[in-house]
Formats: sequence, structure tokens, C-alpha cells
Amino acid sequence: MSVPLLDDAVTLAYPVLFHLAQATGPAAAIVLATVAVRLLLFPLTLAAIRGERARAGKTGANPLAGCLPLLLQAPFFLLTYRLFLSPTIGGQANALLHGTLFGAPLWSHLLGGHPLVFLPFLVALAGLAWWTVRRTRRLAGSAAPRGLVALLPYGTLLSAAVVPLAAVLYLVTTTAWTVAESAVLRRPR
Repeated sequence: MSVPLLDDAVTLAYPVLFHLAQATGPAAAIVLATVAVRLLLFPLTLAAIRGERARAGKTGANPLAGCLPLLLQAPFFLLTYRLFLSPTIGGQANALLHGTLFGAPLWSHLLGGHPLVFLPFLVALAGLAWWTVRRTRRLAGSAAPRGLVALLPYGTLLSAAVVPLAAVLYLVTTTAWTVAESAVLRRPR
């Protein structure tokens, strides 16, 4: 399925990621691009955290509020996904599809013949999800999410099972960034 706006974004992003991949390798290019996106969103994250604290101080608002920076990452995730699934970009062969990580093509999926390459990333995502749930419960106390809402951080594992390895690299990088950011910026006062 072709989405013209996403196709245009993929066409614009391709040369940037391609040249970065030439200089650093495709997997490192994904990590560096993800870090760049997170750095660009950092001012919004700070503003969201300040807003959360102000609302929580006045009304006891939910500590999970302020998800705008998370939502703004979705287009970049979709872009990474498309960059490593599209055989052609802008009418040219997609050279990014030749990239590998430990012998697994970056376009491959968990069940695509290289499950051991995915294993450390899945373990990392599970650990990051566990830490997120534990920290949220500790900080929120009795207001902590329960039931299915408490399991949402583990949804990343489900995503990682069906997206290309390149997108899994994005997920691990951005999730690790979020956990580190949370540990530093959302410390109890």
C-alpha cells in the first residue's frame, strides 16, 4: 500500500540514511538517526515533563500524561520501517536492503531465518519494559496503572516480533533512550 506523504518522506530520508550508512554501517546509521530524532524531540520532552509536574502538583494528574513526544516518534518509526522494506525508493533500487547485522539482513523478520540475532534485542526490550512497569508502579503508588494498561510497555515486544530488524534496532534504541531519560528527568523530588 502506497501512502504518498510517507513515500515522499522516504524518498527524502533515503539519501541521508544511505550516506550515513556508507560512513558508519547500516545498523549504526539506524541507531544514530534514532538518537538524532530523540535529540530533536528533547525540548518537547522537557516541556511535557514540566507540564506533567505542574498538573500533578495542582490536580494529581496521571504521571503517564504528556505523551506528545512519544506520538511524534511514530512517523520516524514508520519511515525506518518503510526504508527497509521498499525494494525501490524514488525509482532507484534500495541499497539499504543489502545491510546486515551479524549476518541477518536488516529487512528480515524474527521468523525469517535468523532468530538468534533478534534474541538479544528481544531480551533488551523485555528488560526495558519490566523496568518501565516497575518504575511507574513505584512512582505512582496507588495510582499506578493496573490490568492491561500496566502491560502496555510489553507491547513493544509484540511489535519487534513482526517488524524488520532495522525497525527493531529503532525500537531498542528509542526505548533505551526513554528509560534513561525517565531515570534522569523524572526522578522523584
